[in-house]
Amino acid sequence: MTENYSDFEPISLPAVTQSGQIEAALRERVKELNCLYGISRLAERAHSSLNQFLREIAEFLPHAWQYPDVAKAKIVYNDQVFTSSGFNVSEWHQVSQIKIGKSVVGECAIYYTELRPLAFEGPFLEEERVLLDAVAERIGNLASHIAADEELKKVNSQLQSERKALQEANIALKVILSRKEDDRNEIIGDINTNVDKVIKPLLFSLESQLTPDQKTCTHLISSLLDDIVSPFVSNLTHTYSSLSLTELEISNLIKVGLSTKEIAKLRNVAPGTINRHRENIRRKLRVTNSHVNLTAFLQTLPNK
Repeated sequence: MTENYSDFEPISLPAVTQSGQIEAALRERVKELNCLYGISRLAERAHSSLNQFLREIAEFLPHAWQYPDVAKAKIVYNDQVFTSSGFNVSEWHQVSQIKIGKSVVGECAIYYTELRPLAFEGPFLEEERVLLDAVAERIGNLASHIAADEELKKVNSQLQSERKALQEANIALKVILSRKEDDRNEIIGDINTNVDKVIKPLLFSLESQLTPDQKTCTHLISSLLDDIVSPFVSNLTHTYSSLSLTELEISNLIKVGLSTKEIAKLRNVAPGTINRHRENIRRKLRVTNSHVNLTAFLQTLPNK
């Protein structure tokens, strides 16, 4: 159900007394507080739509001024214009810039459609100038947050689509890998197609949003994908069946040229742990106590 300015419960005003000027000043201050409170309420309700938020503020704002019967509001934000009902341009107006950071993105203005007694700024009170500046500042802050939320939703939607694509690619890979050995050549071709046309493009599209360390990981993933579509791991398992799953994974990382520290960082373990695995791998590959370079040795293993 859509709310409007009449939905808010303003602070109660005291009855008119003989202390006219004090009473009038008090009533104006209460209207200003109601205005700022109302903007906060509008922001809570319209947090998902910036246009709705600005449209409702334009309708709500004139009621906070000294002469609401002739007051009209106009808000300009990024070349979009939002006005209160019955808006007309007149010579009696005051304007405040809307900023996000140091950039001017629009303006907030109040117009009187008829002349009223002169005050601090034309027919406007000094307190109304302060209020308009405060409103413009709040609009800038809230608009920035709402715009950020909208952008975040777009990014989340894109990530969901990419996640779905990855899941579909994973299902396709599992189905392909379950096929019989006599379809081996066809399977390898299909896997290459999925990696090249689905997974690698997704990794590439994500790189622009990653840190240098994260980009290193995507490059490693790409390299490992190239190894996955080759029979290196399968042949290593078949030839050296004593290697554990962890040792097979570390062997693959050593083969692509990662150092002990890089492998430790990737697997979130101490370098000493990786060194122990390297020693076990060398022992099981029968290259212990020799000058054979483990990386070079693994790279010489047959890929067919």
